[in-house]
Amino acid sequence: MFLPFLHSYLDDLLAIPVVLGITLQAFRWMHQDHQQMIFTKKQIIIGLIYFGLLFEGLLPAWSLVYVRDPMDLVCYSIGAIYFWFFINKKGVDNRIIK
Repeated sequence: MFLPFLHSYLDDLLAIPVVLGITLQAFRWMHQDHQQMIFTKKQIIIGLIYFGLLFEGLLPAWSLVYVRDPMDLVCYSIGAIYFWFFINKKGVDNRIIK
């Protein structure tokens, strides 16, 4: 079944949550207080700006394969909001304190 909206924008909706989720997990593996680490709003906004500039600014200017689409920026923003509210949570601290 072909669903035009999902076919066109699902990857853009999932891009920020997937990339920031993987990055957050990697940082938690490296960070001393790993379960309590979350990204700040500023860090998420920087990631959002990076994606927007790279995929909607630079790459379309360098290659004909990439196309600018303002709706992609909306999808990146929705993904960032989703990441902030549902994925970027502190974990349960299971350390044994003596």
